[in-house]
Amino acid sequence: MLPITRSLAIFDVGQTVHIVLEPSVHKGMPHPRFHGKTGKVVERRGRSYLLQVREGDAKKLIISRPEHLKAQPQ
Repeated sequence: MLPITRSLAIFDVGQTVHIVLEPSVHKGMPHPRFHGKTGKVVERRGRSYLLQVREGDAKKLIISRPEHLKAQPQ
């Protein structure tokens, strides 16, 4: 079972986060190809976050809930 603190995590705009998919929560899960990628928080949309992730030369925008994100240590 997922700890409640993972669902209530707050990330700031500009913060770097890692995408780590939580299989017990399907809502707000990004596509599995982004598992293990690192991105930057662009904005907050409701309970979710808009992330900018580099994939090759392209920059992609991903919407994800905080259960699937971990803050990068400073």
